[in-house]
Parts: sequence; C-alpha cells; structure tokens
Amino acid sequence: MIPANETLQATKAPSMPQTIMTVDDSPSMRMLLRAALTDMGYSVVEAEDGVHALEKLSGLQPDLLITDINMPRMDGFGLIEQVRGQGRRALPILVLTTESSDEKKQRARAAGATGWIVKPFHPEKLAAAIRRVLH
Repeated sequence: MIPANETLQATKAPSMPQTIMTVDDSPSMRMLLRAALTDMGYSVVEAEDGVHALEKLSGLQPDLLITDINMPRMDGFGLIEQVRGQGRRALPILVLTTESSDEKKQRARAAGATGWIVKPFHPEKLAAAIRRVLH
C-alpha cells in the first residue's frame, strides 16, 4: 500500500510534462513539431485540422495550442474562435503559419490568439515563444 502523501507527490505537475496540442494539415509539419516539442520535454497531441482539434479537446486540457491558419474543414481562425467560445480563455494559442500579413495577424488576435510564429520555424524561436506564453 502506498501512503497518501507519496501518491500525491507522484502526481504533482513538476514530474509531468506539459501538453501541447499541434494543429496542422501537413503530416510533415506535425512530425517536425512533434520532434522539436518532445526534444524540449513537452508531451504532444496532434490534430489535422480545426474540426479534429475540437474533437480531441473535448477530453483534453492542454497547456498550449499551436495551430496553422490554412487548413481544410475548419481553419485556424475558426478553431481559435470556437476554443474561446467554449470558455477556454486562459489557454494560450500560438499561430504557426506561412502567413505574415498584418491583416491576418490582426484577425488572429481578434479571434483570441496569444502569439504568432512564421513558418519555417527555428526550434529556438519556437521554444522562446512557448516560454513567453507558458511561464
């Protein structure tokens, strides 16, 4: 039998990696993100578009969501709006996309995005952006 205090210690957050959901319709981009994020010590959950992400989010409480903008079925703007509409206002959302226009950035911010990273991403810049929104 495990004493109660040992069970509590085993489930405390410091020993548990933070979970990041990545949403991108490109399998190769999801693979690159998974490799970079797991190397940084994060647990990664993947979705291929906004609809798939919302399905997975119904049973998940990630620490961060990283999404592309241009995807089939539901784009990143729609996903951000849906996530915020579900009351997940505290969930940091980073947009990772090839788009870099001020109009798109403003639209993402208006939808509720926390930050913006342009593809192709450099792992150190991605890590810095994650640290800014998580810590």
